[in-house]
Amino acid sequence: MLRSFRRRAALAVLSLSVLGALPALLPAQAQHKSSIKVGISVGNAEKIFEVVRKVAARDGLNVEVVVFNDYQLPNAALASGDLDANAFQHKPFLDNQIKARHFDLVPVGLTITAPLGYYSRKVKNLQELPEGASVGIQADPSNGNRALLLLQSAGLLTLKPEAVKNNTATPLDVTSNPKKLKLVALDAAQLPRSLDDLDIAAINNDYAEKAGLSFVKDAIIKESPTGPYANLIAVRRADQDKPWAKKLVAAYQSAEVRQFIETTFKGALIPAF
Repeated sequence: MLRSFRRRAALAVLSLSVLGALPALLPAQAQHKSSIKVGISVGNAEKIFEVVRKVAARDGLNVEVVVFNDYQLPNAALASGDLDANAFQHKPFLDNQIKARHFDLVPVGLTITAPLGYYSRKVKNLQELPEGASVGIQADPSNGNRALLLLQSAGLLTLKPEAVKNNTATPLDVTSNPKKLKLVALDAAQLPRSLDDLDIAAINNDYAEKAGLSFVKDAIIKESPTGPYANLIAVRRADQDKPWAKKLVAAYQSAEVRQFIETTFKGALIPAF
């Protein structure tokens, strides 16, 4: 009887020891996972990630791509755990989302620069732009600021210096508007569909591509590709040092992906790594 009790007690202690070790084991297993979900935006990113997935697979990482049509969704999906990473935004956009929505997300690697352009179905160049023209810009703070800076660089308006310095420009920061342009703020995805109603519109590269517009051939105002708007891969802060995160960045920043971007997009998209 005593021997049986001792045996049961020893087994109970062993069970508790194993259970106590599980929490320590689980994170290690999670960080070495071999399959992840990555959120991207519709358009050119889909083509690039076909190559990224092949490169990552050779390193033992399966990348499942989730495509979004709305810039407001991928960070929320990442923060909630529905994604492991996303690759669709530049740093000013991420910073604004973190400030507004308190996401605990961090960048882990650069991807591409997608220069912003203004497009039109009504005019072929800025000299044809009429007084009082309607100008579409993005409604989100970071891309709206970017669109306004591009208008200022083209000499169409002047912005408050402080707003330019802090990358916080809104239509309220316009101090000079010689052509009396009417600024129309819309969701980024709506701008290509609104070209018939606008004289010109700032359109992000992925949405322009989807609408059949070429940055190189069709944009009448072009952003410099060397600006601060390089896109990036973001993850939750707790995951930034995980092996799978490093493998994802390495796959994107591979020579194979660089060559694909340079030969396929011919300057419309530029490797930022």
